[in-house]
Amino acid sequence: MSITPHYRTIKELLQSRSFAIDEYQREYKWDRENIEELVTDLQNRFSTFYRTGDTPRDAGDYGDYFLGSIIVTRRGNKSYLVDGQQRVTSLTLLLIYLYRVARERGLRVTSTVEPLIFSDDYGEPKFNLDIAERVPVLRALFDGAEYDAEGKDESIKTIVARYNDLVSIDPADELGDGLEPFIYWLIGNVGLIEIATETDAHAYSIFETMNDRGKPLSPVDMLKAYLLGAVEDAGERANANRIWKRTLLELTSWEPDPDAERDATFVKAWLRAKYAESIRERRAGALDRDWELIGSTFHRWVRDNTSRVGVGDAGRNLALMTNEVPFFARAYRKVLEASRGYTSGLEPVFYNAHNEFTWQSTVLLAPLRVGDEDETVRRKLAATATYLDIWIMRRAANYIRISYSSVNYAMWLLCRDIRGMSLPDLIDTLRSKLDQDEDDVSFDGSPSRYRRGIAGLGLNQFSRRYIYHLLARLTAYTEREAGKPDRFDELVDRTLRNPWDIEHIWPDHHERYADECPTREDFDLWRDHVAGLVLLPADVNRSYQDKPFEQKAPHYAKQNLYAASLTSAAYQHQPQFSSFVERSGLPFRPYDRFGKAEHEERSKLVRALVDRIWDPARLEDYRP
Repeated sequence: MSITPHYRTIKELLQSRSFAIDEYQREYKWDRENIEELVTDLQNRFSTFYRTGDTPRDAGDYGDYFLGSIIVTRRGNKSYLVDGQQRVTSLTLLLIYLYRVARERGLRVTSTVEPLIFSDDYGEPKFNLDIAERVPVLRALFDGAEYDAEGKDESIKTIVARYNDLVSIDPADELGDGLEPFIYWLIGNVGLIEIATETDAHAYSIFETMNDRGKPLSPVDMLKAYLLGAVEDAGERANANRIWKRTLLELTSWEPDPDAERDATFVKAWLRAKYAESIRERRAGALDRDWELIGSTFHRWVRDNTSRVGVGDAGRNLALMTNEVPFFARAYRKVLEASRGYTSGLEPVFYNAHNEFTWQSTVLLAPLRVGDEDETVRRKLAATATYLDIWIMRRAANYIRISYSSVNYAMWLLCRDIRGMSLPDLIDTLRSKLDQDEDDVSFDGSPSRYRRGIAGLGLNQFSRRYIYHLLARLTAYTEREAGKPDRFDELVDRTLRNPWDIEHIWPDHHERYADECPTREDFDLWRDHVAGLVLLPADVNRSYQDKPFEQKAPHYAKQNLYAASLTSAAYQHQPQFSSFVERSGLPFRPYDRFGKAEHEERSKLVRALVDRIWDPARLEDYRP
């Protein structure tokens, strides 16, 4: 068997090269958490070298970072990726994102990045992943053009979703002046081992060996081995091993989404939530502390922190394996289930999951105590999730990022502050944090960041996902208060044949509103403002979006009550809605036309609804 391993930097791997992928291997499956972890790991490694004022040339002296191995086989004149397409696809998306930002900033590095994304093939772009159906989406992302993934295969949808995640995470914003050195470091100091073979048989033999035979113990296995090592009684060892295996198997095999890595994800969340006392300082050369070490080598971290975790002898180790871990694993599964299915009493967990807040599971475990009754666990989970819901939406309304790395420090602080609290103390603490507006962020704005909150919230690439969420909440709340079922989960379900879309009340015709909005810029600001938007089924949105309000209003009247409230029909034919308006005092009212003045009135309604839906007083609902 001829095997040739080569260490390749990203530049060496992708420069003027392309890889084909067999049909049955083409699914791109990475989720937001995967892409966030990749970006965070790269940023953290880069930050240990970078010092303010460093130039791109300085990046050549930085240390390296290893991304693992890929397997490549040669077939005719093409190179086929047998293993590694998830990383190569994700790196391509990251490079496209960095290229777009660098181009906007006028950085010279764009000419170096471009040939790593695609090469010129007789006048046609040939992307590094040579898959015909992906060319249009990669081309659109590279050009900064809109791309509609509806009706496309899952890999195309995932590519668009992960690229949008990168835009949302926006690592360039955090890198600041270090962006160009980071890009040079990424392509010149980050690398992989490329294992090249001459035949498919050799390639798949290596792939099977690496993935099936001689597989090293996972960190979870090593943690279990360490804990069992102190237990001498054979019966106790066997019982602890059985409970441990059953507990973690229930997580990894959970339907409808089995995940072999979920046991490690849970252990990281549990240890961070309950025991992390420190976090790495954000400066060059700073060392990883509890928060980071748990994320990378938690089995070693437990061995080094036995007194803090409460292990080290047979009795304590057995208690952790047979009592503490099962307790927190059950709570973790409750969070998992409530994140995937709209669960009565745990709705805020679903809200945060829809906003793809990846720290939720960690934070929700923090206030729990071993031995908490089921109802106490539910109330603590719901109260903490409600706090996060309000905190997330306040930040989203001010265009403040909530990505994995950008809120890392804040989530460590929160876990530390609420760790093991009683339910009354938890509610008091969370309420105080929200009422005191600790981080200078509210729906009124963020003065230190010159943000205007709901008053300045308009539709753009960053805010679209959050405005969609906000409109779904306004719609669900309005209908629920008018005696109708809570349909939030339906409103945000993108798998429906006819999913809900954002509808502009104003059509995209500036000339119709030129008297009120003299400039196109002014028109766009008003048209895209959250108060000028509703949710409609996609087919209705497509049919009427180009018509003026007067022609669309009769169709709004047949839709959800939040959209219908723009018309008189909702007040004439929906007595429970009229009763809700009367008792709430909310400034709902119908319109014959919808100009600038009416837009301002609707803005007051949106703000009043937001204050009700995201009222910190909601936390009192969970007080015993």
